[in-house]
Amino acid sequence: MIAVEGLRAQFPALAGEQVYLDGPAGTQVPQRVIDAISGALTTAMSNVGGPFPSSRRSQDAVEAARRAGADLVGGSNEEIVFGPNMTSLTFSVSRALSESWTAGDKIVLSGLDHDANVTTWVRAAQARDVEIAFADVKPDATLDLDHLRSLIDGRTRLVAVTACSNAFGSLVDVEQVVAAAREVGALVFVDAVHLAPHRLVDVPKLGCDFLVCSSYKFFGPHLGMLWGRAHLLTDLPAFKVRPAPEAGPARWETGTPSFELLAGFTAAVDYLASIGRGNDRRSRLEAAFAEIGEHEGTLGDRFLSGLPERAQVVGPQSMAGRVPTFSIDVDGLAAPEVASALGQRGIATWAGNFYAVEPMRRLGYDDRGGLTRIGFLHVNTTDEVDAVLEALTAL
Repeated sequence: MIAVEGLRAQFPALAGEQVYLDGPAGTQVPQRVIDAISGALTTAMSNVGGPFPSSRRSQDAVEAARRAGADLVGGSNEEIVFGPNMTSLTFSVSRALSESWTAGDKIVLSGLDHDANVTTWVRAAQARDVEIAFADVKPDATLDLDHLRSLIDGRTRLVAVTACSNAFGSLVDVEQVVAAAREVGALVFVDAVHLAPHRLVDVPKLGCDFLVCSSYKFFGPHLGMLWGRAHLLTDLPAFKVRPAPEAGPARWETGTPSFELLAGFTAAVDYLASIGRGNDRRSRLEAAFAEIGEHEGTLGDRFLSGLPERAQVVGPQSMAGRVPTFSIDVDGLAAPEVASALGQRGIATWAGNFYAVEPMRRLGYDDRGGLTRIGFLHVNTTDEVDAVLEALTAL
């Protein structure tokens, strides 16, 4: 079992009275991440490629972050690319992939996704006169895999899908999506932003071609990470300036990297690994996420069983097939009213569509102001679950 209080003690922000249930929009950070970022700035870092110590320190930070990213997702160092955020990285890949698309081609998108994995591809497809097909969302806010498979045909060049809904917490069987795409030779791009804080990411098991996540969702700084198959990162056209590297993941990283944030990224991965035991960082991460899943399952079960009758969860009604991110609809109250009332009690939540425009529209909530999202993480406690249930009951 996770020693929650010991872990919480590592987070300066958690020493206050506010209850942080806004993790799906961004997490707080442990002291080691703060120290890594400030340490990188304090010890003086220069741009890479210089024949002096401060430049070598920067290069060390880059290489350490690539190793950490590879351990986090189960890839290799040469497959890890960093950028300002997941959206920017997805736009870069969409632009590169669409260079080879022609009129009559087709892309298949999940109707469950955050808009960063929707509009990026729509814009690229429209520029090439490529057909865009959306998979349906079921009433329980899960992806209709049968419908998605029916859309994939010989004209399909790409399937873009989320691994876990940032709005509803519902998980997607990415392996089934990949299997269907492979039958026609299509590539698969996976948004794992909301999966990464809750489940171990395993790109060899998933079998996809690209995967993105954001470290500010798993206790790190605001930084995006892309994993891509090495041959694709090498062969695809990277839109870069002429002096930028011609080979390796750095050819995708425009401008000077944020060395201090890369140091913070590594520290965030090390924090997660510290929760588990093993002979190396990857094995410690595997053990850590097993414990994280167990604790978060307990929190989720407690929340679901204690909800007042007027508060309905939109999404899976048990912890099977989901993470503890819940969007709720409170009868008689608009989502902003619910979030505001919780905020007055010191409980941080969000109201709206959470950039999950497509699923909110398909399920009929976008025109109603969206839903109220309550998200639990492994550093949340059963007392915090009870606090939000008490507040909802009072509403």
